[in-house]
Amino acid sequence: MIPGATFGGIVLIIFATAIDLVVGDPRSLPHPVVLMGRFISAFERLWNRGTAQQRKVSGFLLTIIVVGGVWGISGLTLALLERLHPGLALIAELWLLSTTLAIKGLGDAARAVIQPLTQGDLPAARKALGMIVGRDTQNLDEAEITRGTVETVAENTVDGITAPLFFALIGGAPLALAYKAVNTLDSMVGYKNQRYANFGFASAKLDDLANWVPARLTALCLWLAGLLLSLSGVVRLRWQGALWGTFRDAPRHPSPNAGWPEAIVARLLGVQLGGTNFYAGEASHRATLGEPLEQLRVAHISTTLCLMYGAWILFMLLLAGVIAGLMFMLRGSL
Repeated sequence: MIPGATFGGIVLIIFATAIDLVVGDPRSLPHPVVLMGRFISAFERLWNRGTAQQRKVSGFLLTIIVVGGVWGISGLTLALLERLHPGLALIAELWLLSTTLAIKGLGDAARAVIQPLTQGDLPAARKALGMIVGRDTQNLDEAEITRGTVETVAENTVDGITAPLFFALIGGAPLALAYKAVNTLDSMVGYKNQRYANFGFASAKLDDLANWVPARLTALCLWLAGLLLSLSGVVRLRWQGALWGTFRDAPRHPSPNAGWPEAIVARLLGVQLGGTNFYAGEASHRATLGEPLEQLRVAHISTTLCLMYGAWILFMLLLAGVIAGLMFMLRGSL
């Protein structure tokens, strides 16, 4: 097995990223996240019961078992394959790394909204948006459909791309998969409602911790992407003052991490994100991010995709450069 924090590991991650860009997540192949989800669902039904304290303890144990189990099993599997033949371990790690990324999937999902929205087909655009968000979409107009898509692309740039890259560059496929386990736990049981507030407490807190650094680095890379896109004349973005505005806006988001990519995208586009969403008919009010200098429209989704692609490339270059620099320093001190 080739660890992430080596030159060979960086090359491996680049190839895995290329696989995701071309192939994505074929439904014909088993996906580790699906297997994680089934395991979590089964144990949630068995363990999410008792007093509030019992539920907290059970949720903590589930978090440790799932995250530690995914890391350990994947690492052991790759080590065994390495013993059989290095080529088998290489192929397996390439595939496992590619499953932790969602660059193609996120882009395809956003474009599935763009196409009908451009044609004025609001029902189809609402349906496409409903495939990637949990909010009610049946009554949304173009601006609200755009807002939902932009927010989703911005937030998932961290969850689906930069955070897996961050952990892959540190610890290869096992650590990247362990991160996906954390993320999957949070998406399934990390809710602050009656059923999951106690059982999902540990999962939610671990997800907050795991995303803390990637979210802030991603915001920086989104800003750098906006700066480069503006200077190159590809698209005009409001990069001046965007970072300062993000430092003010991001802490207002209910998530300690999601506000960073959403706030910087809002500032760069000159639009306002956040506000009121409806879930099963009930209103949920969130703080607004950015300023409504422009009315939200479908073109903002395409621009957000440009920012997403630019940001993950810069993110990987930044981390690879840091790792290469540390390796050079360590070798020089030996």
